[in-house]
Amino acid sequence: VQLQASGGGLVQAGGSLRVSCAASGYRFSHYDMGWFRQALGKERVFVAAITYDGDTRYYADSVKGRFTISRDNAKNAVYLQMNSLKPEDTAVYYCARFTGGRYYDTGNYDAWGQGTQVTVSS
Repeated sequence: VQLQASGGGLVQAGGSLRVSCAASGYRFSHYDMGWFRQALGKERVFVAAITYDGDTRYYADSVKGRFTISRDNAKNAVYLQMNSLKPEDTAVYYCARFTGGRYYDTGNYDAWGQGTQVTVSS
């Protein structure tokens, strides 16, 4: 199982960015997926999740209405479109494979990407 996150970068407040996660080594279309983020010196926290078929999405309150999670099962990829970015969105963003239970619990994910840095300047 391999997850490769990409697309991070530096953006001004109010701007947009899309991060991607390429999955390999397993049947991607059989698993729900999640995005987490970890700011410097803080815990890793839930951002968004999407069911295996893309039909249902879940978001942390802090990003609801600004971020959109999506997936392309034909490309084995999951995406996080981030709009109206704020300096507090600055973090390393991780994609992960969900195994069951509560989406916001890091313990319910069994594979993680290496993370991609998103920095939002004020």
